[in-house]
Amino acid sequence: MTQSQHDKSLKQIGKKPGKYKKYQKYNTPKERKFGKAAKKCKMTGATRGVIHKYGINLCRKTFRQFATKLGFKKYS
Repeated sequence: MTQSQHDKSLKQIGKKPGKYKKYQKYNTPKERKFGKAAKKCKMTGATRGVIHKYGINLCRKTFRQFATKLGFKKYS
């Protein structure tokens, strides 16, 4: 469930406190501490191919664009 769908559902529940409490307990998105969803690209928000070494936190596509500005050199 995405964040936008979560907010819409909360608005639909409205002023029913019992249902609202139960919905919040079981359906709110959690803060991810580990796993694939915990690491995201700063620029694009992608979770695949993230380089988090040295605190870069960029996906590989974004890293290729900004590598020279960050001070990385390509050796061939």
